[in-house]
Amino acid sequence: MPLVLTEEQAMLRDSARDFLAEQSPITALRHLRDSADADGFSRPLWARFAEMGFTGVLVPESHGGLGLGHVEAGVVMEQIGHQLCASPLLASGIVALTALKAGGNAAQQDAWLRRIGSGEVIATLAVDEAAKHRPLQISTTATPVAGGLLLDGAKTFVLDGHVADLLIVAARSAGQPGEAEGITLCLVPRTAAGVSVERTVMADAHNAARVRFDRVQVAADAVLGEVGRGALVLEAALNAGRCAAAAELLGLADEVFERTVNYLKERKQFGRLIGEFQALQHRAALLYCELEITRAAVVKAQQALDADAAKAGPAVAVAKARAGRTATLAVQEGVQMHGGMGMTDEFDIGLFMKRARVLQELFGDANFHQDQLALGRGY
Repeated sequence: MPLVLTEEQAMLRDSARDFLAEQSPITALRHLRDSADADGFSRPLWARFAEMGFTGVLVPESHGGLGLGHVEAGVVMEQIGHQLCASPLLASGIVALTALKAGGNAAQQDAWLRRIGSGEVIATLAVDEAAKHRPLQISTTATPVAGGLLLDGAKTFVLDGHVADLLIVAARSAGQPGEAEGITLCLVPRTAAGVSVERTVMADAHNAARVRFDRVQVAADAVLGEVGRGALVLEAALNAGRCAAAAELLGLADEVFERTVNYLKERKQFGRLIGEFQALQHRAALLYCELEITRAAVVKAQQALDADAAKAGPAVAVAKARAGRTATLAVQEGVQMHGGMGMTDEFDIGLFMKRARVLQELFGDANFHQDQLALGRGY
């Protein structure tokens, strides 16, 4: 399959680009940060996301969505990366939604998909428990009791957890941390008794939360999939998130590259445009090549998810690892080529660097995914 966008996908890209550039420029992120906004994102903008159909890209048409795939979701995420837009789309409209599509029964899908797709409900996945992404290292317990399960434990780095209406919690009902068997996914309202949420504003001014579960009652019909067999559904949701994060990293890196090249064409030193210096031309050319290779890897992963999500893991790992490294290179080169002002808060490049660092860690950094590829190939 060609690693390029179709005409319809290109139209969606252009629509998302124009909408976000007008409605959510980088100044909007600065306003959210500097005003210490309680939500950390604009609810009126989120409503406009729903009107544009962005929140329902992955929702089946039978549940009121657009019924599109991960290529289209990635197109929107890439444009979000260009503008550093703070929104729950990644957490709710991609990761949580994929978990419900992959593991939800008819009743659960009827209850949640349409509402998530319309932006009425925000959902998020709660999986990590330590500083690094290790999705099988789950010690939060889901103890069987009469009528359901009892949740005890804590999660960290829960995207948009402080504003989420629904938490999809990965807990352990059997086995030991590190084992895939025994993982159970539970649907838990954020306002349920025993749930406590602490907002944690990340370095990039985006949202996450620490969530604690103290003897939280989970009814039997609130289990997503089968008890003890949630690992495959969890992996499907995480791969969707990894692919979307890779797309956002690509958009972020592309924006930094464009800004840096424009600066090279404007800044003069020793009476010459600095873009005329061969050393800087070589560095810009290398970054351009890295961006194009990463773009192909990201589209390949998106297409693999749409074709057969169960077999897409390796392609997604390559895309996430490459996107993280490429974005890191882009922001480092951007800061250096802009000189001293590249380090100032008044200049936007620093905001891109912070977002790139957070996205690099989100759902596994390059080292994590390289390790997963090696293990999958028998090393």
